[in-house]
Amino acid sequence: MVGTHFREILKGDGHEVWGVARNSASSRLQAIEDERILRCDILERDALERIFYKVQPQLVVHMAAQAFNGASWEMEYTTHQANYTGTLNVLFCAKKWREESGIDVKVLLACSSAEYGNIMPKDCPLMENRRLTPHTPYGVSKAGTEMLGYQYFLNYGLKVFLPRMFIHVGTGHPPATAIQNFARQLALIKKGKISPEIHVGNLESARDFIDVRDGVTAMKILIEKGNPGEPVNICTGKAYKIQEILDLLVKISGTEVKIVSDPALMRVADEPLLLGDARKIKGLGFSPKYTIEQTLTEVFCDWMERI
Repeated sequence: MVGTHFREILKGDGHEVWGVARNSASSRLQAIEDERILRCDILERDALERIFYKVQPQLVVHMAAQAFNGASWEMEYTTHQANYTGTLNVLFCAKKWREESGIDVKVLLACSSAEYGNIMPKDCPLMENRRLTPHTPYGVSKAGTEMLGYQYFLNYGLKVFLPRMFIHVGTGHPPATAIQNFARQLALIKKGKISPEIHVGNLESARDFIDVRDGVTAMKILIEKGNPGEPVNICTGKAYKIQEILDLLVKISGTEVKIVSDPALMRVADEPLLLGDARKIKGLGFSPKYTIEQTLTEVFCDWMERI
């Protein structure tokens, strides 16, 4: 999802943009494949290295990952392999490409708010200088990702940018997060495909959600004006309870539903509040453009089209 929106903003600036996707990616099902999407698993270092020589990049936006906290409990090995080893391969190839080509390539790594770990409301808003104490396999893998990026910056002078991404919300996303799951269920209800009840997990936790379009704008600003090697929160500085999000989506959908608490949707670890301090990124000139209502409306309409 994030990579797709990044492509659009970079193309809008006149850049030539290439993508990398595994052969299992849904894009392979298109009737006419995009010739600028190259097939490669980032765990295959030799294949990835050949792509660097083919594309000759000046900027690498690395968003490939097992990207879900909840799923990481069931896919622990895969999460660490894709997120840590995959990132190591990307950084290795970028370093080697810079050394051999002389191009001072920039690398943006998708780091995560999950790195902060088991925090309490009194700890928020979370500042970038806070000690990281991740407590999920995903959070640990992303802390490792960030440390790899910092190592390559410190030891090799590679310009690695470290955005700590809070929860990005937008179209084209699987139903693996609360917002997407709610919107999908409501779209199915709206179209009469399931009974008018929606299954939910914990509605009391609160999160700092950011529209993916705002998120990629913020990361573009970070690349242009920020300091490599310095973690920066990509967030809004405002949190919403999951209950508030559900209520807004129900209102947007125009449905009447019964709320059903589902133990299967409860997380092993679920911080009561995850709120970022946005002063660093706002200090670089970032200002969110989209309201939460606009974001949720886009997501619901997207599911109405997909179903």
